[in-house]
Amino acid sequence: MRGLAPFWIVPNDKTFRFPDVRLALPEPDGLLAVGGDLSPQRLQAAYRHGIFPWYNHDQPILWWAPDPRAVLFPEHLKISRSLQKTLRKNVFSITADKVFEEVVEACSGPRTSESNKNEEIDTGTWITPEMKQAYQQLHEIGVAHSVECWLDEELVGGLYGVALGQVFFGESMFTRVTDASKVAFVHLVKQLTLWDFKLIDCQIYSTHLESLGAESIRREKFIQLLDLYCEVPGKPGPWQMADSKNLLDF
Repeated sequence: MRGLAPFWIVPNDKTFRFPDVRLALPEPDGLLAVGGDLSPQRLQAAYRHGIFPWYNHDQPILWWAPDPRAVLFPEHLKISRSLQKTLRKNVFSITADKVFEEVVEACSGPRTSESNKNEEIDTGTWITPEMKQAYQQLHEIGVAHSVECWLDEELVGGLYGVALGQVFFGESMFTRVTDASKVAFVHLVKQLTLWDFKLIDCQIYSTHLESLGAESIRREKFIQLLDLYCEVPGKPGPWQMADSKNLLDF
């Protein structure tokens, strides 16, 4: 039995391999490995095996595979009555892959949870300059995508993540206007459903995500789903959203 320490990945390792996620530490929950790099090859290998990077600017690269895992099955999307009212007003316009870099930058800035404007402050400090560059590279090869929410031609909310096969791995979202990120998320789920995506990875549970239909599943089940859905041909970029009037049906 190994000691209670994460695995070390040497810098510039060209195998792009990760340890078995079952070897992740129980405390802190899901910490699997330290080191390596943020190359497109390593990031894609990580997501494919249920692993994601998450670290602050003063830390080495940390790789995580928590158990349980927060996910959303598109058919389980929940839309509250208040959110339905917002969607029916159709005051927002939604785009995809239009300003990816701006969305990532907005996610890295100070913001608060939509569920409570006075709590759950997230400064986004884990989205370091290196992370921004890494996901920009993934975007340029058609793997990372953004969804933008606009109000009077101003970017007021959005999200970004990684798509492999029929799985979308959500990374971060932001909002500057009430419900903006939720509207972007609903449009994303509806669009992914049209493209026959089967699973959205939400990484870590939160009440905000639960309110939208996310649930927790065991890591073992999550890996089984990745094995099933990541190898199926997906939707290459750049993405384009369907017209909102045709996309949403309440």
